[in-house]
Amino acid sequence: MKNTLTTHPEAGPRETLENAFSCGLETAWSRLEEQEPQCGFGTLGLCCRICRMGPCRIDPFGDGPKTGVCGATADIITARNLIRMIAAGSAAHSDHGRDIAHSLLIAARGEATDYTIKDEEKLKNIAGEIGIEVKGKDIRQLAEEVAEKLLAEFGRQDGELLFTKRAPEKRQKLWREEGLIPRGIDREIVEIMHRTLMGVDNDAENLIRQGVRASLGDGWGGSMIATELSDVLFKLPQPIRAQVNLGVLREDEVNIVVHGHEPTLSEIIVAAARDPELLKLAEEKGARGINLAGICCTANEILMRHGIPIAGNFLQQELAITTGAVELMLVDVQCIMPSLGSLCQCFHTKLVSTSPKARFPFAEHIEFKEEEALSIGRRIVRMAIENFPNRKKEKVSIPSKYISGVVAGFTPENVYQFLGGKYRGTYRPLNDAIISGRIRGAAGLVGCNNAQMGHDASHVQMARELIRHDVLVVATGCSAIGLAKAGLMQPESALKQAGRGLREVCEAVGLPPVLHLGSCVDCSRILVTLCNILKEGGLGDDLSDLPVAGAAPEWMSEKAVAIGFYFVASGVQTIISPSFPVEGADGTLELITRGLEKIVGAGFEFEDDPIKGAHLIIKHLDKKRAALKLAPMMYDLAPSALTLKNKDVEKKKR
Repeated sequence: MKNTLTTHPEAGPRETLENAFSCGLETAWSRLEEQEPQCGFGTLGLCCRICRMGPCRIDPFGDGPKTGVCGATADIITARNLIRMIAAGSAAHSDHGRDIAHSLLIAARGEATDYTIKDEEKLKNIAGEIGIEVKGKDIRQLAEEVAEKLLAEFGRQDGELLFTKRAPEKRQKLWREEGLIPRGIDREIVEIMHRTLMGVDNDAENLIRQGVRASLGDGWGGSMIATELSDVLFKLPQPIRAQVNLGVLREDEVNIVVHGHEPTLSEIIVAAARDPELLKLAEEKGARGINLAGICCTANEILMRHGIPIAGNFLQQELAITTGAVELMLVDVQCIMPSLGSLCQCFHTKLVSTSPKARFPFAEHIEFKEEEALSIGRRIVRMAIENFPNRKKEKVSIPSKYISGVVAGFTPENVYQFLGGKYRGTYRPLNDAIISGRIRGAAGLVGCNNAQMGHDASHVQMARELIRHDVLVVATGCSAIGLAKAGLMQPESALKQAGRGLREVCEAVGLPPVLHLGSCVDCSRILVTLCNILKEGGLGDDLSDLPVAGAAPEWMSEKAVAIGFYFVASGVQTIISPSFPVEGADGTLELITRGLEKIVGAGFEFEDDPIKGAHLIIKHLDKKRAALKLAPMMYDLAPSALTLKNKDVEKKKR
């Protein structure tokens, strides 16, 4: 198991993984070893299964076939495969948005009485923005109108998505001229599936353009709707302190782990876990209380609104069960391993699935319905409590010493107040810090964990190198959880690792140098933040002018492909690792790197080394700073050089 363990360097989960190996339990890492060597053709994107004349594969290594049976070239095959990944990723996040909008609608109509409008001010702001009259309306009537209008965005057949108006005028104009502006969220996804059917679109650039348009429908449509309406229903997050890593599980409490992505469920479980009757039942069963913890993006949702601790990110879902301390794991949709059910058979843990879209082997299915939300939530929590006496003490192994603190819950709205003050919110201090050279720029780290790579290592190494060079880092999803576990979201410890300029700004306004912006669907918060920075002035007139970049240094999900594409299409250069499966086709590779840059002002770069990836970002930020004619960086980058400079200053003073 040498290779498996070296790809999981983090101490707490590594300890749990070693325990799992010693018991002969399967995990993602052991299954990865069994798959080696993985198919080289598939890794390069050169397999085609679109019709039954295949499956076909292109051979870039020797004298094998250079086209499929139909005549499709490597560029056609890789482009089709890639935009189908965009379609799947966009569908997943956009469906999340649809479900949130539907929940708001039935709550407004009084059909889901366990939900209320918790941020009326944000609801009114959204209503005004999308052209709904606010004055004189009951809040539930207003919520119903907003929900109906945003639900219509999914089935829209022409025109432009409402939230694309948030983008700078110059960016909107570019999208229109290039035919990239999304007409309807679902329409663009369906059109990808049509175009990639055998015998339809066979031009690589035309295919990629449609992928770009669908991704924009996600980032500026479905995902943005999900984020905005979650804030309306469940309240706008505020900075909050909490804990993260497997050590948050408790030996003397009923442990319930929520895993997935939909906050309609997790919010209710939070309420049910605080029910006095159920807390009393837990005591009767011998537990000191009920401990709720999260995995993946559902974890981020309840972290940033309630301070609920996080047990881990994607690759820790199996490890949480192998601690032997989890009474019940509750799952809905996305990033849930089918292995969980069989793994739970080795422990007392119950696995409960809740979504009609997602069922799992060996899981008990309790379908979640918003109309019966709290009663279903109580039923599930009761199941966990009643399972507590079945816990086998000899199987419990919680890495209790591995816990990190985190400050989470930053949004474009509250960062605005942090920077400018309660009574005069403004991004001016941030813009001035960039313009003056205290902060080099900003980078968004997003995406997943991948068992092929060191668990969290790429996220952490890249973030540390960036903040050391005075780059403000924002993060979402599993990346945010990984950076929190590394202590980079605690102002007290993280600021010691930041460059002097970034540290001065963060200390002045009370921010850590790495900001937690929410779940992976909340990447839309990054887009809104960038628009706010641009509006503040002094840093150009389009998103592509800003000294900013993005990175997904351990991606595995098709959702990350969609996110990457809508960031690039918005003008944000993006570093990817591992590379997209296109490297077997020179034309497609050229198109999504240099070709897209000519069209939308940004492209992709592939780099597996996180330090080199960080320096690609730094180089890009410096290029943008030079184009804007900004001041040189205020302090030397290398701590040793900075120390020497300070000593010289002291000598002159003496």
